[in-house]
Amino acid sequence: MKVRELMTKDPATVDSGATLGEVAMLMKQRDCGSIPVVEGGRLIGIVTDRDIVIRAVAAGKDPKTLRVNEVMSADPVTVGPNEDIKQAEKVMADRQIRRLPVVDDGALVGIVVTAQIARTENERTTGQTLKEISAPASGRGSHARG
Repeated sequence: MKVRELMTKDPATVDSGATLGEVAMLMKQRDCGSIPVVEGGRLIGIVTDRDIVIRAVAAGKDPKTLRVNEVMSADPVTVGPNEDIKQAEKVMADRQIRRLPVVDDGALVGIVVTAQIARTENERTTGQTLKEISAPASGRGSHARG
């Protein structure tokens, strides 16, 4: 199965100048935990609910005025729409991320999340993937915050 068959097409996006308050409202409206950050049609980052909590609220900063570019994970790990879903699952496990933007020739075309993969896998395989994603980071790369 290919990533394009599972991904959410045309996900909600924001630009880097949006406030975290705006992003939080968008997350609430869309019932999601991450929003890709796009400039000129190109993916430049991703902001998660965890970024808002840890990098803004817990740090005593005001989410109504703090801008996305101050907390987002720049240059997020991505996958292509024609990749096999097993490869996307491996990337998610290896990098300990739950949300994977789907990019085609630099342009954001979708997003795939662990729940979408979980619906297509048997419980044992999914359980192992989630265990790997949730394991301590031990120095893993960018946007391991999930």
